[in-house]
Amino acid sequence: MGYSVGQVSGFAGVTVRTLHHYDKAGLLSPSDRSPAGYRLYSDADLARLQQILFYRELGFPLDEIATILEDPQANALDQLRARHRLLTEQISTLQRLVEVAEHAMEVQQTGVKLTPEERFEVFGEVTFDLTYATEAHLKWQHHEGHQRSMARAATHSKEHWATIMAEAADWRLRLTAAFDAGEPADGEPAMDLAEEHRQHISRWFTPCPTDMHGRIADDFAADPRAFALVVPPTAQRPGLAPYLRTAVHANAVRRSSPA
Repeated sequence: MGYSVGQVSGFAGVTVRTLHHYDKAGLLSPSDRSPAGYRLYSDADLARLQQILFYRELGFPLDEIATILEDPQANALDQLRARHRLLTEQISTLQRLVEVAEHAMEVQQTGVKLTPEERFEVFGEVTFDLTYATEAHLKWQHHEGHQRSMARAATHSKEHWATIMAEAADWRLRLTAAFDAGEPADGEPAMDLAEEHRQHISRWFTPCPTDMHGRIADDFAADPRAFALVVPPTAQRPGLAPYLRTAVHANAVRRSSPA
């Protein structure tokens, strides 16, 4: 018994156009004909189509499927093992992307509650890079300090943010002035500025012990996106981020030393 292209399309779940494409590519050509001369698919053709659809479902390109089906020497098991490895890697990548997307949404939902216009008005040049925010959230999500900071940030009003940014701008001017004046990073003025920054975090976001402050400063020195949160690129100087990191760690040592 033979089956028309329309019949095969219906019960195989593929379009007539796809069947015509397989025929044109030499992958699957109907082997029977009706008394009227119409080409018909045989049972053997349907078995071959089933194999084709199986490999297509696994992501094999048509040329590889043709090789597997036509070459008696082709090792289908090796091909399947290679495809299995590729699919496993793709699954892992997609799972990671899903995780990143979920956390990106979480960052957006629990972050600064301002309109785009208010963000521009309050933050000015200081930009909040979502890629960094997402990575930081993934890195610190289980730390109580990070969770408290995100929750606290979500409660700040526009007026609060204006005050926060004014304090930060004043501190930034004094930090760059100390750096430009050649004040040593482990000297009293620089350490005082580091302590002021630590207190600023504690006051507006979350209690910030010196070890936590050190990790934050390490990020400033390691990632330009993190440092841009406190010093916009137009105000930065080469070496300023490491300078601040040194001051922060020196301040931690000073605070741990007996009076």
